[in-house]
Amino acid sequence: MTLVGHALTRLPRVPRGTAQRGRLLGLAASVGVLSGLAARLLEFGLHHGSEHFIGRYTHLGQANVLTFRWEMILLPAFGGLLSGLLVRWLCPGSTGHGTNVLVRAFHRHGGVLPLRAPSVKAAASIGVISCGGSAGPEGPIAALGAAIGSFLGRFLPLTPRERRTLLIAGCGAGVGAIFQCPLGGALFAAGILYRDPDIETDAFVPAFVASVVGYSVYMLFPGYGAHLLSNADALRFTTPLELIPCLLLGAVCGGLCIVFHTCLRAMERLVVPRVPLPSFAIPALGGLATGLLACLVPQVMDGQYRFVQNALDGQLLGGFASRSWWWWATLFAVVAVAKCVATAFTVGSGAAGGVLGPSVFIGGVAGAFVGALSAAVGADAFTADVENLRGALIPLGMAGVLSATMRAPLASLVMVTEMTGSFGLIVPAMLVCSSAYLVGRRWGLNDEQLQSSADSPAHAGDAIVHMLESWRVGDLVQPHWAETVTPDATLGEMVKLIRPGTRPVFAVVDRGRIVGLISVPDIERIMDEPGISNAVIAADMMTEDLRTVDEDDDVYHALTLMSRDNHIVAPVVSRDATRRFRGMLTRASVYEAVRRRVDEMRDHLLAEHTGLAGIEHEEKLDQLVLGVSTAKRENVQRLLVPLQAVGKSLRESNFRRDFGVQVIAVEQPDGTLQCPPDPDAPLRTSQRLVAIVSEAGVSDASVHE
Repeated sequence: MTLVGHALTRLPRVPRGTAQRGRLLGLAASVGVLSGLAARLLEFGLHHGSEHFIGRYTHLGQANVLTFRWEMILLPAFGGLLSGLLVRWLCPGSTGHGTNVLVRAFHRHGGVLPLRAPSVKAAASIGVISCGGSAGPEGPIAALGAAIGSFLGRFLPLTPRERRTLLIAGCGAGVGAIFQCPLGGALFAAGILYRDPDIETDAFVPAFVASVVGYSVYMLFPGYGAHLLSNADALRFTTPLELIPCLLLGAVCGGLCIVFHTCLRAMERLVVPRVPLPSFAIPALGGLATGLLACLVPQVMDGQYRFVQNALDGQLLGGFASRSWWWWATLFAVVAVAKCVATAFTVGSGAAGGVLGPSVFIGGVAGAFVGALSAAVGADAFTADVENLRGALIPLGMAGVLSATMRAPLASLVMVTEMTGSFGLIVPAMLVCSSAYLVGRRWGLNDEQLQSSADSPAHAGDAIVHMLESWRVGDLVQPHWAETVTPDATLGEMVKLIRPGTRPVFAVVDRGRIVGLISVPDIERIMDEPGISNAVIAADMMTEDLRTVDEDDDVYHALTLMSRDNHIVAPVVSRDATRRFRGMLTRASVYEAVRRRVDEMRDHLLAEHTGLAGIEHEEKLDQLVLGVSTAKRENVQRLLVPLQAVGKSLRESNFRRDFGVQVIAVEQPDGTLQCPPDPDAPLRTSQRLVAIVSEAGVSDASVHE
């Protein structure tokens, strides 16, 4: 047993960074399990709820229009009222649809997303969609997965950075499961945060792990190999001429994004604030409007893509074979626009639900519209396989609208390819997604998205953090710590080591290993008792509960530990099994190293970008004013050298008397500041005077720049 223990001590220790990443990936897998189960429960409730409620009164996957039933009007109102009451009672004050909520939590709230509101809204969305409300379950499950990750990050607890990572991982797991697209879910979660095609790289791998696990758990129930939409895996891109209708489809998808955005924002900002009803009753009114619209176009109640699936299969055309392609194009156009309006009535009025699902539905109908339009004008000009083209345009449209509304072209392409199995359409999908994104990106549906990661408060100071993570503790350690004592050192001996004006921390070292720390407050508590200086030793006063750092640890990790314990130093030990004391890392030494590196970076910046030199001069001027005067910044001006003073020195010219200013520095032609100025140097016209102007102002306007 001794030999085994000795052998284990000789094994190489796992680097702390690797251990942290492994722990984070393990937590991401746990988030994936919980999110996959949540998505399965949501889908189960939605499937059975739709069958028992709105499915009893209308066939949402058919091409029928102008169907009037009182149940179709009242059921969405009931679902909206139920949603409003649940939100009002259980999570009052919660606003925004799923993806907006998680994006706001990432950027503004340190990755904190309370679990209650997303859970309540996910459950309420089942009632809304089952009763015929035009909303999707995908947004709520994305928010719920993100909230699960955030909850786990707060429960442990983790740092804000790690908490944000689990937030994104949970979103990826939820989307990857409910849409059956593990790769697309991870890409979506990492890219939904920004308007530009930017990705949250730090969360990329954990999002992959969580999405794979969430998808695997979700697919245990329906079985692996199925897709969200079937019969699309045989579709292929066959000729470059097919890119012409694809380009048209991209423009149509971008245009529908604009229509969708306009309807939703008009409802949220113009209609809802003017409705004289309690907030919980407004979703019922939105549901009533949805029901009235559904009497004209019942397909707007479809929350499970039955209409899109039937259009893809060709079953939709079977019952109306005598209709012309122009009639079909008109029907698809009306359904797409009506779905935009109905979703605005439902989600915009405050009912639980998301806009991810409606975006996919609208895109599929847009693809069917362009397919019917191509057939009406003669699709033989584009391809010999007309049926293949019409079918291919449906998943391409789904990717196009999703790309524009979510501002995530790459993720949308991958998501739709996975959820339909249409891997043979990647080339035209690239064209549709990019063109739709360019047309509609300004009108995306997520207001909380920022332009790029550079604008996010979550990334404030990234350059400094990455720099600290690249530094090793051993590079900044102070190896010869003056206040090092043995456990039997007396209080009197330690007091002699205290230098005037310092508050040292004593390292208690026994046979090369640190066993405790003693701070000045510890000594002061003991010194109040007389005659005790030789009776008390270091072992009696030291704090034995130590947090040490290794020589190979990164400096950022060490600073985090010091901050948690409110310490200004951290004991440094060797990485090997002996754990010998190597010295102390102090916050002051880290600060000095950061300051030196920042100064170097600033010098390189000004050397590379000469246009920023003016900003540098302004900074020096501000520092100068703070150092020599209490005058307000607006009273400090750059002045031309007056003609009366050219050739004279400051000593010879009385600027305070003649011009009402006090010269505090002289700016040379190259932009450098001379402070204090040389009182005997003659002034030149090429110089500028930095002066504090008196309240009366400058008496001679000729000195102004």
